[in-house]
Amino acid sequence: MSGNERSPLFLPVIYVGGLIFGFGLAVSGMARPEVVLDFLQFEDFGLLFVMGGAAVVTGITFTVATRYLDRAPLTKREYTRRLKDFDRNVVIGGAIFGVGWGLSGICPGAAYASVGIGNYPILFAIAGMFLGAYAQGYWRALRADDTGDATDAASS
Repeated sequence: MSGNERSPLFLPVIYVGGLIFGFGLAVSGMARPEVVLDFLQFEDFGLLFVMGGAAVVTGITFTVATRYLDRAPLTKREYTRRLKDFDRNVVIGGAIFGVGWGLSGICPGAAYASVGIGNYPILFAIAGMFLGAYAQGYWRALRADDTGDATDAASS
């Protein structure tokens, strides 16, 4: 198998991972907006244990995988470290995300799991997430066009 081909198990494993993720969120209560809002109001710190547990399991998995495997088993891609600068966009995006999280009471992954436990009004928040992401992509494309036009004009 070449370096760019995915394993035939890629999609089934992603699906099973999503099932486990959603089930875990529902069992932990994190798919309920009122639980998340209690966390954001410093009344219930259960979310810290859920996130902490997930971080520990993920950290161990990546440490073991990168030590004993030269490539990711499902994508066959070489393990590399992705570095992201801590810049203005990270701060602004994090603040906007936090406001949305606080207003809706739920973050993206938990929103999908929340639909699974019958919280259908959360579909409005999910639609808002898609619309917000689309608006940001559109805005970024407009800025890139403006920057490209300015660069073209300056070079001629």
